[in-house]
Amino acid sequence: MNSFQRVMTTLSFKEPDRVPLFLMVTMHGAKELGMSLNEYFSSSGNVVEGQLRLIKKYRSDCLYPFFYAALEVEAWGGEVMFFEDGPPNAGTPFIQSYNQIKNLKPPQIKNNPVLQKSIQAIARLKKIVKDEVPILGIVMSPFSLPVMQLGFDRYLELIYNYPDEFEKLMVVNMEFCIDWANSQLEAGATAIGYFDPVSSPTIIDKETYLKTGFKIATQTIKKIKGATAIHLASGRVLPVIKELIETGTTTIGVSCLEDIEQIKKACFGKLTVLGNLNGIEMRRWSATYAEAQVKQLIKQAAPGGGFILSDNHGEIPFQVSDEILLSISEAVHKWGNYPISNF
Repeated sequence: MNSFQRVMTTLSFKEPDRVPLFLMVTMHGAKELGMSLNEYFSSSGNVVEGQLRLIKKYRSDCLYPFFYAALEVEAWGGEVMFFEDGPPNAGTPFIQSYNQIKNLKPPQIKNNPVLQKSIQAIARLKKIVKDEVPILGIVMSPFSLPVMQLGFDRYLELIYNYPDEFEKLMVVNMEFCIDWANSQLEAGATAIGYFDPVSSPTIIDKETYLKTGFKIATQTIKKIKGATAIHLASGRVLPVIKELIETGTTTIGVSCLEDIEQIKKACFGKLTVLGNLNGIEMRRWSATYAEAQVKQLIKQAAPGGGFILSDNHGEIPFQVSDEILLSISEAVHKWGNYPISNF
């Protein structure tokens, strides 16, 4: 099987030839090209070349031309701060007053040079790999994007104390998210990762989630013209599994803080499970320990299909070494062949 066939079989809750491996490496492409992160992300061509080198090196089953989360607020005119050894972050929030929300309008994808870098990267990768390797597009959910638009504390205040302004912001963000997702699909993305950490019970109570993030995800995903994978970016998922299934998504990114066997049992036949190696701890792993972690995860979650091995956050830290990433890949290729044997 090629990577595309392997993933599609897994999404059908059948066993492919091997457990699919999604190594979510974004910044490591800069290392391959000998560039700073600022220079690397300045060009779609750099990201394309970086992703092609990384998938060859690590034998991953997906291409991940995700630039950085703050790209979206940069597209709205927000500030982005670059660092030598970590992902670019949003700077000062561009919404300084709740009164600004009533006049807020989303960026136009086709006329926005920031977003077009990502569109161009997806299109170029699609032309090269065709239908042999899945390409993942990424959006920040309308419900989670305001953390960067407003700042975390002011956004929580908005949710609980300013319902009219909250609803207006959600309308604008949903319009942007749907257009942004569908533009990536049109460019050649196979599926869309819908990052929604604020919806995790790690961050917000379930009662509020049911009134907000759940409804927003359901409405938004319905209008995205392709498959989606909801990722709560290290946040817990078990308390809201039923609701995540009801959103219409196909895949769920899960946390290392929860029992993968419980998650797999709750999701099987309904959601493919993506996860859940601890990317932060990965920085301190030895090659032997990395193999042991992969082996255990395959044993717990791989039987029966419906499982893609990945990290638990959706982006592997820049500090994780090549040695560990190669060890993870080698372990998947060694232990992940179906049928899964008793180790």
